[in-house]
Amino acid sequence: MKTEKIEEKLKKVQSEKRFNHTKGVQYTAICLAMRYDEDIEKASLAGLLHDSAKHLSDEKLLSLCAQNHVDITKTEEENPFLLHGKVGALIARKKFGIEDEDILNAITNHTTGRPGMSMLEKIVFVADYIEPSRNTAANLKQVRKMAFEDIDLTICKITSDTLNYLNKKKAAIDPMTRITHDYYMKESVINGEQ
Repeated sequence: MKTEKIEEKLKKVQSEKRFNHTKGVQYTAICLAMRYDEDIEKASLAGLLHDSAKHLSDEKLLSLCAQNHVDITKTEEENPFLLHGKVGALIARKKFGIEDEDILNAITNHTTGRPGMSMLEKIVFVADYIEPSRNTAANLKQVRKMAFEDIDLTICKITSDTLNYLNKKKAAIDPMTRITHDYYMKESVINGEQ
């Protein structure tokens, strides 16, 4: 399906604010793809579709996971909004005909990340955090600069800031966020980046 058709469909179901965020992530993913020599079209599609399930209710997210035999963790069951990445990948495949596993993984993992992400996954994860309409995250100016210098170090910073924020709010933390943080911190130390 052509990008324009996907945009039309998303615009109908997403709020104006969410659609602006979606376009911002798509744009930022394209920029990062150029920087890191990644496929621009894949980055564009993954960025565009990353929040394609964000508008769904908790009940609908849980229901779609059950109907499609999508494994969910206890944390996701207790906080179904965390499932929008997994369900977004499902929508990308079933509704928009996306078969590329790298794009689907980038959509699935854009919120928490995961150890050993592909470059496309890293790009969408970072783009979601730094896109132009974002303005409340800690250290945003620094993180935006880092994103174009060292993407793995940027993942360390994003996950660290996210964990600090969620701890202060006493909010639920998806264990994968901590696992991702620890993995990329260890990789950075091993590679002498810290």
